[in-house]
Amino acid sequence: MSHSTTSLILASGSPYRKALLEQLQLTFHSCDPQIDESQRFNESPEHLAMRLAAAKAQALVNQFPESLIIGADQVALLGGRKLQKPADFESARTQLHAASGHCMTFYTGVCLLNARSGRKITDAEVCKVFFRPLSDAEIEDYLRREQPYDCVGAFKAEGLGIALFERIESSDPTALIGLPLIKLTGMLRKFGIRVLGT
Repeated sequence: MSHSTTSLILASGSPYRKALLEQLQLTFHSCDPQIDESQRFNESPEHLAMRLAAAKAQALVNQFPESLIIGADQVALLGGRKLQKPADFESARTQLHAASGHCMTFYTGVCLLNARSGRKITDAEVCKVFFRPLSDAEIEDYLRREQPYDCVGAFKAEGLGIALFERIESSDPTALIGLPLIKLTGMLRKFGIRVLGT
């Protein structure tokens, strides 16, 4: 199966995930699955990320019945509390102030689903972001310059947000941005799609 003849769908409306998948130089289409992302009682963040990734892929099966569908979801925790997208300056400043000198943990789930056969692979990548101590002036300057209000954690690791960190611990750094490409390329190979050497 070559990637030139296989329809690949990204079940996401995220421009960040779209930009990541474009790095693999595969032909694909994006479609927002619009699912309920509520967390279930006593559900772990890792299980939530994987369940929602699978649910996003499954939501597009009827629309793309002959395709391979990629679903992804991310859950972020700080001090045991689940974070949301900040949406505005004040919320983002609150998130970064709380993160200063602490570790934020990201669980990024990814699912590859063959819509025709129902076969799927689901996995998750854990990424720990250790923030250096941040001054109020640094936080405010960063937010004014990058305005990461649509990003959980209130930063863009692929941009100026990298200057906020002390270190990152992960076996797949792209997971932090929302789509673990190392895991995904392994999944694609299992479905007969090779990014290189085709």
